[in-house]
Amino acid sequence: MTARLPLPASGATPVRVMTVAGSDSGGGAGIQADMRTFALLGLHACVAVTAVTVQNSTGVTGIQEIEPSVVAAQMRSVVPDIGVSAVKTGMLASGPIIDAIADAAVDLRIGRDADVPLVVDPVCASMHGDPLLAADALGALKERLFPLATVVTPNLDEVRLLTGIDVVDADTQRAAAVALHALGPRWALVKGGHLRGSDVSPDVLYDGTGFLEFPSARIDTPHDHGAGDTLAAAITGALGHGYAVPDAVGFAKQWVTRGLAAAYPLGAGHGPVNPLWRLDPEAD
Repeated sequence: MTARLPLPASGATPVRVMTVAGSDSGGGAGIQADMRTFALLGLHACVAVTAVTVQNSTGVTGIQEIEPSVVAAQMRSVVPDIGVSAVKTGMLASGPIIDAIADAAVDLRIGRDADVPLVVDPVCASMHGDPLLAADALGALKERLFPLATVVTPNLDEVRLLTGIDVVDADTQRAAAVALHALGPRWALVKGGHLRGSDVSPDVLYDGTGFLEFPSARIDTPHDHGAGDTLAAAITGALGHGYAVPDAVGFAKQWVTRGLAAAYPLGAGHGPVNPLWRLDPEAD
């Protein structure tokens, strides 16, 4: 499978997608990572901003949530006018914001049993451990948004918060996928990037009937800021092009692995996953 999506012809309207997430002032994760990925995949990105974070390469020092009605209004304004082929969520900050997004998604026919697939990346904390989701919002995430999701994409820290399962090997990773699927999404993807004891980075996808595995070489880099956002955005882009979920996950796994291999240092902390390799016509 190629690690590229088809580009639109010059002057043609691209496939449209939407990210519903928080802003990262350092440009490495959040909406900035999503839009960078979407643009380099040849997609038109629409946004609904949920929060503005004050952060750089070393951590998050402030968060300003957007009024829930304004978050939902962004979705309700864009989708009927511009139209989108897939939607992803990232940092959602609070229970009331999650409720507003879920209500808008139902009304706009976004979700696992609707017209537009929904990728839910359950962002709970930054890579530095700074909380990005209110403690009392986990229930809303599981009860309101997971049942609407086409696929959920938690990392292992988020899996622990959502299911109570500490993933340490292949067996617990599969058990976590089963527990996540029981919360309502059509597919559950348990990412293995944080399984540091493994020589590979194993991701496991489960749909209630069987498991699919997506191993890749572990890239030795400290610069992995925005890796989860980038993976979920690439899945969203592929779904927007009509890929089936397993094919979208396989495509996105290649995309983020290439981005990790090209990651660069930035500031005094962690640099970002870098999708700019896509601009090299010789890279395949």
